[in-house]
Amino acid sequence: QVQLVESGGRLVQTGDSLRLSCVVSGGTFSNYAMGWFRQVPGKEREFVAAINWNGGSTYLATFAKGRFAISRNNANNTLYLQMNNLKREDTALYYCAADRQVSGWLGYAAEYDYWGQGTQVTVSS
Repeated sequence: QVQLVESGGRLVQTGDSLRLSCVVSGGTFSNYAMGWFRQVPGKEREFVAAINWNGGSTYLATFAKGRFAISRNNANNTLYLQMNNLKREDTALYYCAADRQVSGWLGYAAEYDYWGQGTQVTVSS
């Protein structure tokens, strides 16, 4: 059974940086494309960033460009999201997700097969 466990979320101030991690177990991490999504209560899950199986291609939502970076380490089955210059509107529950076989756009939540439980990021002014 594939499991994804996010960590690193916490309360920070505007302008701060934060790095989220997602450890994948029970499957072959290097086979998966990976993504980060976020969600606030009452809204749909929102695409943040995605990365292909070897890290050679990355994709960022418009709001994330210039502030966020996605990376992965296949040797330790870990996905990362580096977030800089955080804003209050970045407050959300952040999820990582794994895609066994890419068949569409990695920005769609429906593309992914496995999800973590999320880690809360709260940005205070």
